[in-house]
Amino acid sequence: MSEQLASIAAAEHLDRDAPMPLHAQVSEQIRHRIVSGDWPAHYRLRSEPELATELGISRGTLRRALSTLIRDGLLVQVRGRGTFVTSTTLEPSIAQKLTTLSEDFARQGVEVVTEMRTREVIAAPSPVAALLDLRPGQAVLHLERLRSTQDGPVAWLVNYVRTDLAPGLERHDFATGSLFGTLENEYGLKISNGRRTFSASGARGAIAAALGVPEGFPLLYLEQITYLEDGRPVEYSDVWIHSDRMRVTSLLSRR
Repeated sequence: MSEQLASIAAAEHLDRDAPMPLHAQVSEQIRHRIVSGDWPAHYRLRSEPELATELGISRGTLRRALSTLIRDGLLVQVRGRGTFVTSTTLEPSIAQKLTTLSEDFARQGVEVVTEMRTREVIAAPSPVAALLDLRPGQAVLHLERLRSTQDGPVAWLVNYVRTDLAPGLERHDFATGSLFGTLENEYGLKISNGRRTFSASGARGAIAAALGVPEGFPLLYLEQITYLEDGRPVEYSDVWIHSDRMRVTSLLSRR
């Protein structure tokens, strides 16, 4: 399908009476074309006037749609050259927003499979108990999961969650369900903010085997503590990310 025909087809699916704003509909149309591979990495979009005309929208609406995708790392604008699709390496917004990897994958339309390796209630290890404001030996839910896309393993996740705030949490299936979503929707907990620390780590032992990489392979390591609205910590996690299959992009502002 030519770009012009693709744009016309997209315009036919814009619902001006829908609750979702037009700019959001347009950004989702473009996001789908990028994720599906219709618009591959380094693909140059038509000029704003051409795209706006073909889509039957104002340039202001188009700019808002493009801004969303630029913020999400799917598009990049090069002065004097135009707007391009970025590398298809996954670039979730986990450096800016308190979202889970599963939420980022879903938002980008990426199919992901989660394999549950460990799901058990244990006595919190001393460092974890201290971070979660628990008494030594107090119970936590311990999860170990492997997330993969069609390209292979992407991330190894280890979570420790306070069971005093979410009794029976161990009965939920976190291979298909969202941890944050369950805490919010099933237990009424209001997750507010978190602290993330990024560093480099060489793959070792079981983690190297799970991610299918050799010993010493460079991984991106993420450490996180998540807090409720009232300031109580609710979850601590360690995440090891396959650096060839996913990058973390942080968008910065001077003001």
